[in-house]
Amino acid sequence: MKALVLSGGTGSRLRPLTYTSAKQLIPVANKPILFYGLEAIRDAGITEVGIIVGDTRREVMEAVGDGTAFGLRVTYIPQDAPRGLAHAVLTAEEFINGEPFLMYLGDNLLRDGVAAFAQRFREDSAEALILLSRVSDPQRFGVAELEGSRVVRLVEKPREPKSDLALVGVYLFDRHIFEAARSIRPSERGELEITDAIQHLIDRGRRVESVHVNGWWKDTGKPEDVLDANRLLLEHLEPAVRGSVDPSSRLVGRVVVEEGARVVDSEVRGPSIIGAGARVENSYVGPYTAIGRNVTVRGSEVECSVVMEDSQILDLGTRITDSLIGRGVTVCRSPERPRAVRLVLGDHSWAGMP
Repeated sequence: MKALVLSGGTGSRLRPLTYTSAKQLIPVANKPILFYGLEAIRDAGITEVGIIVGDTRREVMEAVGDGTAFGLRVTYIPQDAPRGLAHAVLTAEEFINGEPFLMYLGDNLLRDGVAAFAQRFREDSAEALILLSRVSDPQRFGVAELEGSRVVRLVEKPREPKSDLALVGVYLFDRHIFEAARSIRPSERGELEITDAIQHLIDRGRRVESVHVNGWWKDTGKPEDVLDANRLLLEHLEPAVRGSVDPSSRLVGRVVVEEGARVVDSEVRGPSIIGAGARVENSYVGPYTAIGRNVTVRGSEVECSVVMEDSQILDLGTRITDSLIGRGVTVCRSPERPRAVRLVLGDHSWAGMP
């Protein structure tokens, strides 16, 4: 079995962060989202992976390399434009070469990984296996309608959904999906929808199975999703201090201080992580916060946030909360009002604070 990871797309709902960075490389708990998927694929016993890349291919290729760091063999497959998931499947047909494969959307996270689903597909005789999860906003997703456990209809982002069962961003297919993808036409969005391709299999009597995801699943398409994923992953944090914490500082709960990080005259409440080379001085870092590599937090309070590498939060008169701050950002005190703020800042931004 091979794996196909989708790492193209524009990430429009995560702008301005995605003007300068691939959405799949946004970090949660100080690790790029894409890396969790690659590790899950490896843990499922799959070693040969094709990664669909688009405009951000150079950044993705630099981050992942040849896959050796993950125990994988990675092949990069360029897609000329984001023309839909079924188009991505067709783009990868030569790489798949008729083998069964697992398709993983690179901005998705599953708590329990994909090993059990891959094993079920290996042992079964279905042409496709889809993963489903109940959601409160099915209009955002592909939605499945079932009769008992049998999938009878799939609709991509329906205006009036007849089900709250969303397709999780992991699919398992055999070779028949290529014929199906070639047989469909672009949707109203101008894309070849994977839901239409799977519906083509169903309509022609192919066996399409579904399984419900019991653990949490996150599609990190919006800033609030990224923050929620960060919170969920930090819940599993094992405390460790590999950097330095001075005697006047206090760590409360599950806190990781990575190598080269310094905590000085500060309080850090877990679950939180302080990245390698970061400095937290005369500050409060609250729970569910990921402070990235080489970040400086001085004279400030931050909680329930993601602060990416090389940023600075300096001498603020108000607490930052529920915020997603890009790389190389400076947030510092300003004499102007108002004094409360919620932030989603792109890379290399500057924001003056009250």
